[in-house]
Amino acid sequence: MEYYKLNVFLAIAAFLFLFPVVHGWGLDGHYTVCKIAQSRLSQAAADAVEKLLPESANGDLASVCIWADHVKFRYRWSSALHYIDTPDNLCTYQYNRDCKDENEVPDRCVAGAINNYTDQLLSYNSANENAITYNLTESLLFLSHFMGDIHQPLHVGFTSDRGANTIDVHWYTRKTVLHHVWDSNIIETAEERYDDSNVDELVDALQKNISTGWADQVKSWESCSGNKKACPDIYATEGIKAACAWAYKGVSEGSTLEDDYFLTRFPIVQQRLAQGGVRLAATLNRIFT
Repeated sequence: MEYYKLNVFLAIAAFLFLFPVVHGWGLDGHYTVCKIAQSRLSQAAADAVEKLLPESANGDLASVCIWADHVKFRYRWSSALHYIDTPDNLCTYQYNRDCKDENEVPDRCVAGAINNYTDQLLSYNSANENAITYNLTESLLFLSHFMGDIHQPLHVGFTSDRGANTIDVHWYTRKTVLHHVWDSNIIETAEERYDDSNVDELVDALQKNISTGWADQVKSWESCSGNKKACPDIYATEGIKAACAWAYKGVSEGSTLEDDYFLTRFPIVQQRLAQGGVRLAATLNRIFT
C-alpha cells in the first residue's frame, strides 16, 4: 500500500507542476464536493480515507479531488470515465444504452466508473486478494472525483455536442463554450459576487444550506436502493433532466449569457454541489462501514 501511495504522490506532484490549475468544477467545484463529504464521514470511513490519502494531501481529501483530471494526460484510458453521452433531445438516461465509450465498449462512462471504484474500495481491510491487486488510493481519488463529475449536469449531456463542449457562447463579455460555463464560469462569478473569491466561503454557505434549507431532503439524497453502496444511475438521471431544464434551455450557438442566466442557474449549481458532497460521504460511509 505504501508503494502505491508513493506512486500516487509522485503523479499528483508531477501533474500539478506541469499543468496549470483550472477553476470551477475543475478545481473549486471538486474541492467543494470533497470538503462537504469529508465533514460528513463516519469515524470508520474517516480513518480509512486518512490511511488511503497520499502524504501530499495532509489528510485533506479536497486537496487532491482534482487529481483524476490531471492524470488524464497519463492515464488516457480514463478520459471516457468522466462523462456520459445521451441521445440528443430525449432528455433521458439508460445505463445499458448510454454507458459506453466512443468505441462502444460498455461500462466505460462516469456511472460505470463509480460502480467500478466503489467495488474496488470494498476490498479495503478484507481478506480479498484483490485488495493487493487494486491501488486503493487511486480508487478513492477516482471515486471522489467522479462523484463530482456526475453531478455536473453537462457531464450527462447530448452526444452530438459532446456535453455542450461544441456550443460557443459568451459569458457576459468572455467567449467560451456552454460546458465551460457550467464547469467554471457560474461558480467563478458567484465567488466574485458573494464570497470574496474564496472557495471556503462557498463551502460554508452550502454546509449551512444542507443543515437548514435542504435538511428535509438530505436523507433522500443519501439513500441507495437495495444493498447498493452507490447509485450513479439516479445521479445521472437527475443530471440529464437538469441539463435539459436549465443548462441547454434558452441557449443557442452564439448566445450571450448574462445575469438572467446566472441568477436562475446558480441555485441549480449549488444544489448539485451539495448533493455530490452528501452522496460521496454516504457512499464512503457505506463502503467502509
